[in-house]
Amino acid sequence: AAGPGDRGCENGAPMDSFGIFLQGLLGVVAFSTLMLLCVFKTVFTLFRFLDTSKQAIGMLFIHFANVYLSDLTEEDPCSLYLINFLLDATLGMLLIYIGIRAVSSIVEWQQWESLRFGEYG
Repeated sequence: AAGPGDRGCENGAPMDSFGIFLQGLLGVVAFSTLMLLCVFKTVFTLFRFLDTSKQAIGMLFIHFANVYLSDLTEEDPCSLYLINFLLDATLGMLLIYIGIRAVSSIVEWQQWESLRFGEYG
């Protein structure tokens, strides 16, 4: 049975051979899902591909930053990675949503047609 002092994984576990395999597998699944959504949602266009690629690059950056930061401490790196991911997926998304709504309101108020989100012409 796991005791209160037991750790989820040791330092360096996200970067050992199994950790790298698991990250690669999950990355392929996540990127494939984005590509499938891009292709089957509407007609495939260059702008949709660029938008999907932008999301994938952002996810890669956050992932590697979380792996790096979680391994800098003596605490359980897997738990810290999960906490960082959950904060990014909840609080981070809320802040992005609020920022986009604020900028969209300013764009509508100033009538800056070329700065509307999601409209590529």
